[in-house]
Amino acid sequence: MNSVNQDAAAGLWDECDPPCLSLFQPTHRDHPDNQQDPIRFKNLVKALEESLRQKFESDETQSLLEPMLALAENHDFWNCTLDGLAVLRARDTFRVYKLQRPVPELAVVADSFHTKPLLRILQSADRYQVLALNRREMKLFEGNRDALDEIAPAGGVPRTLIDALGAELTDPRQTVSAYGGSGGGQAPMHHGHGGRKDELDQDAERFFRAVDRAVLEHHSKPSGLPLLLAALPEHHHMFHKLSHNPFLISESLDVHPDALASIDEFRERVWKTIEPRYLARLAGLVDTFGSNKPKGLAADDLAEVARATVSGRVATLLIEARRQIPGRVDASTGELAFNDLSHPELDDVLDDLGAVVLKMGGEVVVVPTERMPTETGIAAIYRY
Repeated sequence: MNSVNQDAAAGLWDECDPPCLSLFQPTHRDHPDNQQDPIRFKNLVKALEESLRQKFESDETQSLLEPMLALAENHDFWNCTLDGLAVLRARDTFRVYKLQRPVPELAVVADSFHTKPLLRILQSADRYQVLALNRREMKLFEGNRDALDEIAPAGGVPRTLIDALGAELTDPRQTVSAYGGSGGGQAPMHHGHGGRKDELDQDAERFFRAVDRAVLEHHSKPSGLPLLLAALPEHHHMFHKLSHNPFLISESLDVHPDALASIDEFRERVWKTIEPRYLARLAGLVDTFGSNKPKGLAADDLAEVARATVSGRVATLLIEARRQIPGRVDASTGELAFNDLSHPELDDVLDDLGAVVLKMGGEVVVVPTERMPTETGIAAIYRY
């Protein structure tokens, strides 16, 4: 699977050689609900095909749809879905994202990718990552208040002590045993034999340093998400002392997920640790909005916020998570034109404003309805 965080940070959605195909659908994690997902996917692909055939020859249409049709028949893929699915396809692009939130069903062919559902997910305030660590291996997880899933580390991230140090192990007597091959679905298990404690500590420290550098470069920087350490207590001090990752939060979880009965139990413990920080961040934003509004440095009137957005005044924009206001924003004047969402390519005003704020170096935060300080779906905090 492709990474929403990494692709967004790399700007892979910014350029597309038309036609640009965008497909979104809600999916299900469990049987029997997930049986309907490939059927719905095929129907959406069919809608893309009908749109393509209005402008393109049959051979080109078939070439564009071929990887999507293959995905439709991939039974292993449909047995391991999450809560939502996004697929972006162009002549030189095929990206598939499993999402931890449901998304509205959509299939559209246009001159650019439709990425607003992905941007909303990226800007949601409750997202985080977890680094599960012991002396021999690391695991990465990504989640929100409702879901937590293990993710594959990027190619430059060492997953095990052997990956990181190889022949440079301090104790040459350490050996590695692997159980379960590539077909077994189990990760290798590494065991050290015969090393003295100080040598093992030295190797663990070097492994932790390598993991810290790689996770910062390949995951924390692209995502900007807070990172929680989940490890045995004896590993907390060493890792926090050596870490140079500014996204690593001071709180830690005193257990490795392998010691727990289920991923649900792990998610509950993680969210219990993350939630106070999440609530404090939202409360701080709401307080800043409330204190700045009487000074003319914040607003919730949509027309006013639109004008301030295009002039570059907005430092932070709060958007209500499930609110949509169909229409368009004039990027030069901020003038609003309202319509309905009957056409799949019609824009959403809130998303358009968020996109402009991001381009101008501001911050966009998608906030649950119950935490929004306004009734208009939007709250802007100004730079000046």
